[in-house]
Amino acid sequence: MQTRRNFLHNTAKATLAVAVSGSVLTNLAQAEPARNQAAPLSFSQIKLPYAYSDLEPNIDAITMEIHYTKHHAAYIKAINEAIVAENISESSEEQLLANISKYSAKARNNAGGAWNHNFFWENLSAKQTGPSEKTMQLITSSFGSMEKFKEQFATAATSRFGSGWAWLILDESGKLKITSTANQDNPLMDVVDQRGIPVLALDVWEHAYYLHYQNKRADYIKNWWNVVNWKIVHERLA
Repeated sequence: MQTRRNFLHNTAKATLAVAVSGSVLTNLAQAEPARNQAAPLSFSQIKLPYAYSDLEPNIDAITMEIHYTKHHAAYIKAINEAIVAENISESSEEQLLANISKYSAKARNNAGGAWNHNFFWENLSAKQTGPSEKTMQLITSSFGSMEKFKEQFATAATSRFGSGWAWLILDESGKLKITSTANQDNPLMDVVDQRGIPVLALDVWEHAYYLHYQNKRADYIKNWWNVVNWKIVHERLA
């Protein structure tokens, strides 16, 4: 499986061509590593780089275990079924997302659920980290300060009605933007209003927090910052 880290690292290089091409997203195909065209597309779960309990008290072990072994596993199974049933022959996960409007609701919902969760697990760290100087500079220049960035991101997460995600992305002009998507959509899809390259994501489906936080989504968002993996955010922006 092509990992999101390698894909996003290579896609970040494509932002250098923005001044010439006018769009990051038009460079998606060129930015992808070569893939064995003979191999059928298949999604799989990444191995968690931490134990279920390692994110406590911010995210509890039971929620993590159910989230990973039940919800995420179900998305993986369903998208691989859809790939076979619909004879999907896209060259990569990201290319499928970029062309998702061509496929069924099952493919859309479960491809998003499979990809988004792999991306989300990498966002999290058992060791508290902080943003690098370069990341701080980029966030400050885009949003005014880290505090203002967190406020705007929290607003996107809390104001998302029902289930969905909040995102920090590089938009088509290569600028940092905050956006949100419904259900399991993500900014790589050709069906969303604001497309871009994901840098950071927060899952605000109730299954991500309800066992511990009940209906207090704002508390979940506040505590989630304590387990953000700023190292990988830096790598995605490098």
